[in-house]
Amino acid sequence: MTIQPILEEFKKHLPFNDEEAALMENRVVQRKVKRRQTILQEGMICKHYSFVVKGCFRMYSIDEKGIEHNIQFAAENDWITDIGSFYSDTPSKLYIEALEPSVILQIEKLDLYFLYISIPKLVRIFKVIIEKKFVELQNRVLQNISSTAQQRYLSFVEQYSNLAHRLPSTQIASYLGITPEFLSKIRKELSSR
Repeated sequence: MTIQPILEEFKKHLPFNDEEAALMENRVVQRKVKRRQTILQEGMICKHYSFVVKGCFRMYSIDEKGIEHNIQFAAENDWITDIGSFYSDTPSKLYIEALEPSVILQIEKLDLYFLYISIPKLVRIFKVIIEKKFVELQNRVLQNISSTAQQRYLSFVEQYSNLAHRLPSTQIASYLGITPEFLSKIRKELSSR
């Protein structure tokens, strides 16, 4: 197992020395995940931060009518976790599912806390990661209450440019809060410009 992808991600923020990398090596677990396999289900407590080395995941909820609502996607070099469940040790209301065969690197909560103490700069790195995700969430909420479906789609394509052609239309439509048919109409309008 190599944790090189996660170290490369951290080095974008702050450099790591060999000793810090060795500490990380002992606290990070690699996991292969099959397509459609979940790494979190509603009712479970989220125990890991997951870094996507290869593949693609979605985080979603299911409403009382059984309709799925995509909240987030994560592909290569991105993080996915139910942060509320992770930090509060409360059951999740979300699912995290692999949309493709995937490889992830996971850090359990106690290991993360150990690394925070052993590698203080990691606290700053995770602060930046969490702040970026918070900004994404704020922008998404703002778009959902003030943008047209077409504007939301264009924003999705900009944010997830590497996923726009990898994801099925049904997944994108769920994320945008529209039907797959309406998404098809939007795409057709945009391509005719």
